[in-house]
Amino acid sequence: MIELILMQRVDKLGQMGEVVKVRPGYARNFLLPSGKAIRATKANLERFEAQRAQLEAQNLKRREEAERVAERVAGLSVVIIRQAGESGALYGSVSTRDIAEACTAAGLTVARDQVLLGQPIKAVGLVTVQVALHPEVSIPVVVNVARSPEEAEKQARGERVEAEAEAEAASLEAELAAELAAGQAEAAR
Repeated sequence: MIELILMQRVDKLGQMGEVVKVRPGYARNFLLPSGKAIRATKANLERFEAQRAQLEAQNLKRREEAERVAERVAGLSVVIIRQAGESGALYGSVSTRDIAEACTAAGLTVARDQVLLGQPIKAVGLVTVQVALHPEVSIPVVVNVARSPEEAEKQARGERVEAEAEAEAASLEAELAAELAAGQAEAAR
């Protein structure tokens, strides 16, 4: 285990200024390169304490800016058009990069590492995703994955697209069955 000083809040680890023990790989591969933490040496502890008020003021300012942005873009919804099969399963998936690009096109500039997506989206429909504007501020963004802009509009209104497709398929089957029965009746004469 390695001791580090957190330079900002890290989910499931701690608040800014805390000294935490983490595994070497987590420190070496994520926390240290991203600037979220520094090694807890005596010199670094002294330097952090000397700059603590300034760092906390900067963090508070960034958080307030993130909160203002969150208020401005509350209720953001983005549409992503993808090819999909009849059952609604996508040919591929929607990743954090796709969502970040769609958010940027909608007027909210975010990087793909700010999009908190547990697993890639692999089916059409509406999915709510969290976007972290700051380690302490995140907003929900509704991602509308559809085959066409028309389908996206229907989904946004709350209509079930699959139900409509199933009803259409059932009516086609009924028509075919009726034509087949009529054809058999004529052949029997």
